[in-house]
Amino acid sequence: MSDIGKRGANRLRWDDARVFLAIARSGSLSGAAETLGLGLATVSRQIERLEAALGLALFSRHQNGCRLTDDGTALLERAEALEQAAEAFADGSAAHTEVAGRVRLATAETLANHVIIPATPRLFGRFPDLTLEVVTDIQTVNLHRRDADLAVRLVKPERGNVTIRRLGTLGFGLYASRVHAARRQGTAGPGADRFIGWCETHAHLPAARWIERALRGQPPVLATTTLSAQLSAAVAGIGLAILPHFLGRLNDLVCVQDDLGIDQDIWLAVHSDLAQSRRVRAVSEFLADLIHASKTELELPPET
Repeated sequence: MSDIGKRGANRLRWDDARVFLAIARSGSLSGAAETLGLGLATVSRQIERLEAALGLALFSRHQNGCRLTDDGTALLERAEALEQAAEAFADGSAAHTEVAGRVRLATAETLANHVIIPATPRLFGRFPDLTLEVVTDIQTVNLHRRDADLAVRLVKPERGNVTIRRLGTLGFGLYASRVHAARRQGTAGPGADRFIGWCETHAHLPAARWIERALRGQPPVLATTTLSAQLSAAVAGIGLAILPHFLGRLNDLVCVQDDLGIDQDIWLAVHSDLAQSRRVRAVSEFLADLIHASKTELELPPET
């Protein structure tokens, strides 16, 4: 165990750990205060007291919130272990066989079809009495109304009675089929490219805005309302499409540009009333582990 781990294990108490974890998951003192039902001053005072006791800076403060330092990251696993121990004590047992019932997850269709659902045999193998309902029409899902128990989103929730946690990053690039990529070589350059884009109803999306700038107001050769349709068009060689790197890799597409500046954070949002539910927590940890294990595929372009 590292010196940091030893000091953390000796001095980190559950009351400290819950504040530390709430800040780490929400990304801000105010978010942690809302999650825990405490005053902002109380949260600030408690984390400062913990940092002073450990002699470590656990967070770096920024205008947009708080980020874990290397020392804070080193303590994260031990804080989560304290959290799990506290839950087991409250429940009277930590047996996995008690994880049962239905959990309703809202997420994007692309993540559901290509990342989450293919991995669920591991979840069901561990918790055979658990059932999962996946809702991909996330535009109409409101966790605050309990339309779902938890959600994996690419936009950070700013309101509602939810606990949020950043899981990772979804990287995007400009992709073409191998035939189209070969065809475009030696042409007049980017201005001559044929783009696959979004319909006007989705003009607010980062990818749609990027394409609009690239085309300088000209319409794309094909516009759709779903990412899956754009993927099909790119595979068919119709033109260039902005796609998540993992989809480009899965479909043997060529990444012609990977520095678009539109990568998005992946957020896990859980209804606060269900944050300590054993079945909801089982799914939450499954999703967190899955996204972490898929970091390279989700964030980086395929090797050329």
